[in-house]
Amino acid sequence: MTAKSTREHIVEAADDLFYRQGFEHTSFSDIADAVQISRGNFYYYFKTKDEILDAVINERLANTRKMLQRWEVEGETPEDRIRSFIFILIANRADIKRYGCPVGTLCSELAKLNHASQGEANKLFTLFRTWLRRQFALLGREDADELAMHILARSQGVATLASAFRDERFIKQEVEQMCDWLKSYVGKTASELSQGTRARH
Repeated sequence: MTAKSTREHIVEAADDLFYRQGFEHTSFSDIADAVQISRGNFYYYFKTKDEILDAVINERLANTRKMLQRWEVEGETPEDRIRSFIFILIANRADIKRYGCPVGTLCSELAKLNHASQGEANKLFTLFRTWLRRQFALLGREDADELAMHILARSQGVATLASAFRDERFIKQEVEQMCDWLKSYVGKTASELSQGTRARH
């Protein structure tokens, strides 16, 4: 195993353990055992757990950028691309039901710990927010940032409650409603939506 592949293996194992057990409750020994290397070899790559955390966050950021780029290529319309974001809840529903959202749980834990890497972890949400805002702007929405934050907040709420109640049916139900909500916004201006709301009352 080369030095590069060993380091990557450590980061991958740490990422998984931080998600399933939490950063605070994951020890050097836990990660070393998962990678099956000695503590001595482990310290050759990382001296502290915070160094591993930084590497995990950087890897998550890189993977998120790749995923967003892939959605750009695969999605013919902004609506298709936003739907790809919504369907993360379905694709990862088994893990979400057990552990919650990997981004949300890490950011929340680091905030509670007042950890120095909290700002870096929050960049994961910023990536999604910026990308979603762009998609809504392409749909002609002047309130693109508000809509981006709304769908981010709703997806986080779904993940949190799905994990609390271990309810996969709830995830599917909410995804359907989010897709219906998205469809209602396509091609409509804020004033048109407001008029539609008033007309129903």
